[in-house]
Amino acid sequence: MSLAASSPKWLTNCVQPLISILCCVLFLIFDLLDAVFCVIYGYLDKLIEGEASPCCCSNWERQKRRMNVRDDDISDSLYERRNIFREMGFLRYQRKREDSNRNFDKGSSRSVNRWSDCGCDSCLSWVNGGSDYKLHFVAKEPLLVTGENFKGKPSENVIFLHGFLCSSSFWTETLFPNFSEKTNHEYRLIAVDLLGFGKSPKPRDCSYTLKDHVEMIEKSVILPLEMSSFHLVAHSMGCIIALALAAKYPKNVKSITLVAPPYTSSEGDACLNALSMLAGKKLWSPLSFGSSFMSWYEHLGRTVCLFYCRNHRIWENILKFITRKRDLHFLTTDMTRHTHHSAWSSMHNVLCGGAKFVDSYLIILTTVGVRINVIQGEKDEVVPMECCSKFKLKAPNAEISIIPNADHGTVIFGREKEFALSLEHTWESCC
Repeated sequence: MSLAASSPKWLTNCVQPLISILCCVLFLIFDLLDAVFCVIYGYLDKLIEGEASPCCCSNWERQKRRMNVRDDDISDSLYERRNIFREMGFLRYQRKREDSNRNFDKGSSRSVNRWSDCGCDSCLSWVNGGSDYKLHFVAKEPLLVTGENFKGKPSENVIFLHGFLCSSSFWTETLFPNFSEKTNHEYRLIAVDLLGFGKSPKPRDCSYTLKDHVEMIEKSVILPLEMSSFHLVAHSMGCIIALALAAKYPKNVKSITLVAPPYTSSEGDACLNALSMLAGKKLWSPLSFGSSFMSWYEHLGRTVCLFYCRNHRIWENILKFITRKRDLHFLTTDMTRHTHHSAWSSMHNVLCGGAKFVDSYLIILTTVGVRINVIQGEKDEVVPMECCSKFKLKAPNAEISIIPNADHGTVIFGREKEFALSLEHTWESCC
């Protein structure tokens, strides 16, 4: 029973305003600290690397020229998040300093990662592939296909896309061991590390837009493996990428299964509305607070990554010592397998920026008649039930399954066998 339900009405009416005031004060302090750290990182970047890394506090037009992307690819939430100190001109001197001193020549030599990112061999393993890098993925070939023939012609292909701050392990450690013998013989299962996550490349000069993610999946998986048809299974952020990929290949996609899709309407200020719904400024729950903190404050988030992700080997060794376990849970290690830039940009340009395009994707897929299944946890605090209800209005033919007492993770964790069986039924019905 919640506190509000068990407390007298007068007490609830008194507490709610106090919580609102505390929330406003705390996030106002964060606004100030983020503006301060913007200046600090500007000087540190200049001192260590010779130039300040571009941030969302800098001039938008200058940013676009540097990144060489179209306006539509970049989420409005990156530059239009309200910060009272930025709007008061707190960063005016810093912006002038950047505009006068920064060298925007793309030919300038820079390290592949920022000084505040981890530079261990594991995190930079993708650099060995040269400039023509591709995504890392795990392919489980049908048992009927012998050897390492990735260009074989299995009866079906299935592409799995993970969510935010995860990797292909999200699927290989949960679902892959639970498929039936029939599926293992007839399906090629491919779990992808999305651009900027897991063992995939994390380039610093990439904007991690929806287009970037889709093109890398094409380049790394669909074209090399010569896929003429495939099923898609995605979780959370991966659902937006899956819809974009399916809309580009509507006649090749046989089914899409979306687990906890973060759908928001494309009407109005779609990107800012998505930011408010998925990562609104809240003190409770801890998960909601963490989401808002990391999504609204670029430089404070970079500080968290500096201490946590950059030193992930130290933290992992500490956890191994405390838990007396040789191997940590994959979710623990996945939390650090990204750079701040790849996570920050993907959060805004995919989760928030994708809101501008999802309705058009659904129109294409509904017109073609692609089967869409949506699975949602009843107690999901990350993607609220409201998203599922709105999704159904835009895609009336979508099949919606609500899992009782399940949240964003337990919609799969703890029911892997059941979920694997439901996927098999979906794929068989599309044959």
